Amino acid sequence: MYFCTVVYATINYFATMKEIHNDEVFIILTGKISTAINRTFLRAFATEGIEITTEQWSVLACLWKKDKVTQQELCDLTSKDKPSMTRLIDKLEKRNLVTRVSDHNDRRTNLIHLTDAGNALKIKATEIVKQVAAKTLDHISGEELNTVRTVLKKIMNNIK
Repeated sequence: MYFCTVVYATINYFATMKEIHNDEVFIILTGKISTAINRTFLRAFATEGIEITTEQWSVLACLWKKDKVTQQELCDLTSKDKPSMTRLIDKLEKRNLVTRVSDHNDRRTNLIHLTDAGNALKIKATEIVKQVAAKTLDHISGEELNTVRTVLKKIMNNIK
């Protein structure tokens, strides 16, 4: 309940102080965009018979770049907390896309490995991501994209 009150107060602040409409408030817009992109990815994956979430894809994409990494490395790369990452890895492991293997240098540490099935998804999933990204960024110039990137980075730095 407190969170909703804070969000509502923030929206009202921006709506009155910045004289913009509620449906244009940055918080709402970025949330809507994120949700729409997520749904688009899920539909595109499902259409191609790939039953993974965008969060699972982000873990797989990290492993496709560098396999056999620790759970903590995956947390750092994806900005996920440890409990969330554990659940993601558990689900990927159940689908036989990754496996946990003890690090031979430190048995307390598990390395996350791609399975053959996990590796096999790379080309198909990457192509889907490229297609969705191209559609999402259609009619947006490089300059516009750089401006958005710069502003979003500033916002992230302000809230850290």
